[in-house]
Amino acid sequence: MSSRRVKARFSVPVPSGFGFLPIAQSPDHPVAITESTVPPGFPGPTEHRHEQMTDIFYVLEGTLAFHLEGERRLLGPGSFVLVPPGVTHTFANPGPDPARFLNIYQPAGNEQYVKEVAQRMADGHSPSPSEMAEIASRYDFAPVPETR
Repeated sequence: MSSRRVKARFSVPVPSGFGFLPIAQSPDHPVAITESTVPPGFPGPTEHRHEQMTDIFYVLEGTLAFHLEGERRLLGPGSFVLVPPGVTHTFANPGPDPARFLNIYQPAGNEQYVKEVAQRMADGHSPSPSEMAEIASRYDFAPVPETR
């Protein structure tokens, strides 16, 4: 008998153009994997950092623009980026097509933030920036104030 326990795959219904699918997550394992789809022009989350979590993105389709400590990188299918704890980052979809990617969280936990936001969107409520900040405060997600 295997000691590996992975929750069943399920999709959280979200508005057209968005998709969120937890692939692997378990409270007794330190890693979670999600598959997400974001529509063209998606501006992404506010710049933020994680105190303990390593955030890994693997692009499956489309193009994602990443801002990492002020440096911009465009990534296409087959590309990945590893964001260590403490590094300020965000991502967006600047392209004309949807972007689909895997997000790997180590340790697990931040996928709950994404799930909660996706569920609010599925309920027809697009969270305001203050609501997003309140949701984020429960997870390892610290918004970084803009410096302009």
